[in-house]
Amino acid sequence: MGWMADETGLEKCAANFVPLTPLSHLRRAARVFPNREALVYGKRRLTYAAYFERVSRLASALAQQGIVPGDVVATLLPNVLPHVEASFAIPACGAVLNTINTRLDVDTVAFIFAHGQARAVLVDTQFLPLAEQAIAQMKADGASATPKIIEVADPDAGFPATGRHPEYESLVAGGDADFDWIMPQDEWESLALNYTSGTTGRPKGVVYHHRGAYLMTMGTPISWGMTLYPRYLTIVPLFHCNNWNHSWMMPALGGTIICCRDVTAKAIYDAIADEGVTHFGGAPIVLNMIVNAPDKDRRPFDHVVDVFTAGAPPAAATLAAIEPLGFNITQVYGLTETYGHITECLWNGPEWNDLPQSEKSSLKARTGVAMPQMEDITVLTSDTMEQVAMDGETIGEIMIRGNSVMKGYLKNPDATREAFKGGYFHSGDIAHQTPDGYIRITDRAKDIIISGGENVSSVEVEGALMHHPAVSLCAVVAKPDDTWGEVPCAFVELKDGANVTEDELIAFVRERLAGFKTPKKIEFCELPKTSTGKIQKFELRDRLRNKN
Repeated sequence: MGWMADETGLEKCAANFVPLTPLSHLRRAARVFPNREALVYGKRRLTYAAYFERVSRLASALAQQGIVPGDVVATLLPNVLPHVEASFAIPACGAVLNTINTRLDVDTVAFIFAHGQARAVLVDTQFLPLAEQAIAQMKADGASATPKIIEVADPDAGFPATGRHPEYESLVAGGDADFDWIMPQDEWESLALNYTSGTTGRPKGVVYHHRGAYLMTMGTPISWGMTLYPRYLTIVPLFHCNNWNHSWMMPALGGTIICCRDVTAKAIYDAIADEGVTHFGGAPIVLNMIVNAPDKDRRPFDHVVDVFTAGAPPAAATLAAIEPLGFNITQVYGLTETYGHITECLWNGPEWNDLPQSEKSSLKARTGVAMPQMEDITVLTSDTMEQVAMDGETIGEIMIRGNSVMKGYLKNPDATREAFKGGYFHSGDIAHQTPDGYIRITDRAKDIIISGGENVSSVEVEGALMHHPAVSLCAVVAKPDDTWGEVPCAFVELKDGANVTEDELIAFVRERLAGFKTPKKIEFCELPKTSTGKIQKFELRDRLRNKN
C-alpha cells in the first residue's frame, strides 16, 4: 500500500493550512510594502500602511453599525478610492460585498437590494437619487427591511456631501485602526455577490467564494507577465466582476492603483503620461476610444502599456490600429459567473513574431486558451457534452471547469443545476477550436443568425465592417425576413467627420464575405452600450421587432 496509506499525524492544522482569500494580500502588503504608493486618486495618495489602516477603520465602523458576518453590504460607486477600500473592508468585517452597476434603473436596483438583502449601501453622492428612489420603491412594495445609506462624497469631482445621510469619511475616522479582520474559516465562504446584466428577465445573483478570487489573483499576473510594482489604471468598473479581481490582486505585487472616475481618452492618456500607468483592462470600445482620440487629448509616453481586453471579441482592425500607438493588447474572455477573465490569447512568440501584422492581429482576435488557475476550458456539444473536432470550423459551446467558477446563483437552485449540467459551466457562447487548441468565439448562442438555413456569425460580419476606415463601432443582429427567415442587419456608429453610404458599406462587406453573410440593411446611429462598453444588442433587436 505504501507509506501514503498511513496518514496518521499528517492532518491539516493551523500551521499548514490557511483558507485562501485575497484579504491576505493586503495584510501582507502592509507589512512588506508599508511605504510604497498603493492608491492614487487625483491629489490623494495613500501608502500601503495608510491603505491598510483606512480599510481596518472602515471594517470596524461597519461592525459598529451592526454589520455581522454573512450580512450583505452593497455599493453604488464609480471607480473612486473609497470603492477600492470597500472591496477589502466589507469582507474584512465578515460581510459579503455586493457591487451594483451604477447605470441600472431604479426598479432593478430595488430588486437587487431586496434579493441580496443588503443591510447597508455605500453610495456616491452622484447616485444618491438612484439609491433613495430604489429604497422608496422597496418601502412602497411593503419591504420589511431596507439598506442603510452611507454617503460617499466626492467634492473634487463636483459632488459635495448632501448631509442627508451618514458620511463615509466620518465613518472611517470613527473606526478602530487596530480592528482584527474577520478572516474566513472556510475558503468556500461567500466573498462577493454580483448580478448578471439581466437583459432578459431579472438579473441573477452570482456568488463568489474566497478561494476562487484568490486563485484569480494568482493566475492573472502569470498570464499578464507581471513583475513587482505595476501601475494599474481602473478602467474596468469595480462593479463589473469586482474589477476582474484586479484590485484584489494589486497588493500581492506591491502595485499602485490609479483610480479613474470618468473614462475618457484624455483621462487614459493623462494617466499613462503623468502616472506611468503600465496596465489596464477594458472593453474593445475603450480601445476604439484611444485609437480615435483627437490630437488634443493625446499625450506622448515612453513605455509599452499592457492591456487586457474583454467584453466582446475585438476587431482585428482595431488591434492593428492600437498597437503601433504603444499598447500591447491581449484578448481575454470570461463571464460574471467566472469572476471575470478565465481564458487568454496566449502569444506563441517564436512562431508568430515574424508574421505579417494582419496575421498577428487575426491571431490576437482569438479567444484563446485557459488561464493557469482554471482546470479545463474547451468546446463541447451542448447536449451530449462531447468534444467538437478541433478543425477551426466545427462549432459547439464553450464549457468551463475550475476553481474560479461561481458557487452558484443566489436563491436559484434550478438555474444553478442547469448551468453546471454535465460537470461543466455552460457559458452560452458558441465557438470553434483550432488544431492548436485555441478557442475562437463565433457568437453568443442567441446572436447566431440563421439565414436560409445557413449560420451567420455576427462577430464575423462585424469584423469585416470594422475594417472600413469610416466605421468606429458596429453591431450585427438578425432582422426578420419573409424569404430567408432572418438576415443580417448592421447598426453602425461612424467616426467623427467620416461619411459612407449604406450601399458603399454593403459593397465593402460583400468583397470580403459570402453573399448570405452580407448585411441586407445598415442603419447609422449611436449604439446603445452598457457602462462597461458592451453593445446592448437586445435593444437593437427590439428596435427591429417594433418596426415590423
